[in-house]
Amino acid sequence: MPIWMKFIVAALATWRLTHLLVSEDGPGNVVVRVRRRLGDGALGRAMDCFWCLSIWIAIPAALFVTRQPLELVPTWLALSGVACLLERAGEAVTASPAQDATERQPGADSR
Repeated sequence: MPIWMKFIVAALATWRLTHLLVSEDGPGNVVVRVRRRLGDGALGRAMDCFWCLSIWIAIPAALFVTRQPLELVPTWLALSGVACLLERAGEAVTASPAQDATERQPGADSR
């Protein structure tokens, strides 16, 4: 498989797994049960933050793409970055017009 294809597959897998762990209940509510067990510890808090968790999920994905030491760190960060961009794009598509108007108001919280 060409490296560009590996990167695309790894980026999509990073987004999918991170989204599952942060935003979904999972099959048989398994993710909900894991979240409850982790509680308010560091791992529990990481499962509440897409941006944080994508960094960790991207590590093994980067190893799928490359084993070259000089390429590994940029690939790792790029995979997390693509996952974050995909998450933002998904949020923009699913946002209602009322939410968009609220976000444009002065003083509205923005990332």
